Amino acid sequence: MTIVRDIRKADAAEWRRLWDGYNDFYETSVPAEVTENTLRRLLDPTSSLIGRIAEVDARVIGFSVSVLHESSWTISPICYLEDLFVDPAVRGEGVGRALIQDLIDLGRARAWSQLYWVTRANNEAARRLYDKFVQADNFVRYRLTL
Repeated sequence: MTIVRDIRKADAAEWRRLWDGYNDFYETSVPAEVTENTLRRLLDPTSSLIGRIAEVDARVIGFSVSVLHESSWTISPICYLEDLFVDPAVRGEGVGRALIQDLIDLGRARAWSQLYWVTRANNEAARRLYDKFVQADNFVRYRLTL
């Protein structure tokens, strides 16, 4: 059975292992100081970052990283699911679904107005899962690095 919970300091090494796998999947690298800063913020209960861990039999097998933010279109906060990753050894076993459902449940309990996320257009496996929750909209993302 998959348990989804807040990240803990004791999860740091396993989270880093999965984080490295996530970055490998997206063929990118994140500087060590950024990774450590992200982890520190995930562990800080006052941060706008939300870190959730999926585990089976006390083994960390997946994570989500989300950002809670305000909006000019709503009164209640919006949650952006920025990163979601499941250990390749356990993909297809419902872990990704559990991580998304966890955020839906948290959002309803905490009165968020919306949960949203993006993925690469060619990430077909992820899109098959995401389409079970909601269909993609017709917005196009623009990103300018500063």
